[in-house]
Formats: sequence, C-alpha cells, structure tokens
Amino acid sequence: MADKLVKSIIKIFGGFTSLAYGKEILVFIISLMPILELRGGLIAASLLGLDPIPSYIISIIGNILPIPFILWFINSILNWMRNCKIKKFNKIVKWLDKKVKKHKSTIEKYGFWGLVLFVGIPFPGTGAWTGCLIASVLEMDKKKSFLASLIGVFMASIIMMILSFGLIRGIIN
Repeated sequence: MADKLVKSIIKIFGGFTSLAYGKEILVFIISLMPILELRGGLIAASLLGLDPIPSYIISIIGNILPIPFILWFINSILNWMRNCKIKKFNKIVKWLDKKVKKHKSTIEKYGFWGLVLFVGIPFPGTGAWTGCLIASVLEMDKKKSFLASLIGVFMASIIMMILSFGLIRGIIN
C-alpha cells in the first residue's frame, strides 16, 4: 500500500525531480507526512535512485521534525476542531479519536516501551504521528514520549533501510 501511495506522490510532484536537490526535497516532504513518514520517504528515495545514507538522514529529520509539535500542540488543535462549527473538522477528530481508541490499550499497557514499539515497527497505521497523537491524548509525559518516539523512529529507519534499499531495490533492478 505504502509503495503505491509513494509512487502516486512521486508522479504528482515529479516536477521536483528536475530541480537541484529536488529528489531529496521530495523525500523530505514525504517523510514529514502523516501515514507515510520515513517509511514512505525511504521507499521514495529507493525508487528515485538516491544514495542510501543521505536518504536515511533526510528521512529521519523529516520524520522527527513534527514530533514536538504533535506532542505539545495536538490536544489544543483537536479541542478547537471538536468545538468548531465546520463539520469536516468534527469528522476528522472523530476518525482520530477512533484511531487512538484502537491502539490506546497497547500503549497504556506497555507505556514507554509500548510507544517505542508502536512507532518503531513499520505496520500500516503506526508511526511517530499516530504514536505521538496517542501519547498526547493519554497525557503521557512529553519528554518520555519524545524519547520513545525518537527511539521508535530510529528503529523503524533501520528496518525500512533494509526493506527499501535491500528488498525493494533488489526487486526493481
């Protein structure tokens, strides 16, 4: 699923690839995005034929950058959206609340290490965005949540480097 979404994004923003460092910018933008995060960034880097090490660094930076903003500000944003008269915002918050509820017990049960594993194991629906959202809604300690998310991002990056530059590149070539 992620590779199809990444290919679609590459197709949409393909004009970036003709710019100096355009491929790298595209990898960075994909790594910033919820759902795709560094998983998508590393797949994109592999598909675009970029070198693994710079791609790894770019993807990690892109994935880590939103973490503090999510941890410190998402609850205020969600509360505003809950009380907003725009129904689309209400639907988004309901969808997010459902997602949090789905994974809440696992993270509550295992705490810090549950958050590390949730962020670090690259399954659909997991990652830093969702992990930080859940940590914020559960009002977990922000500093510990930040550290757990960092560890999880590095864990996911190693797994995705092996998959993206090993298996995916092997299949393409």
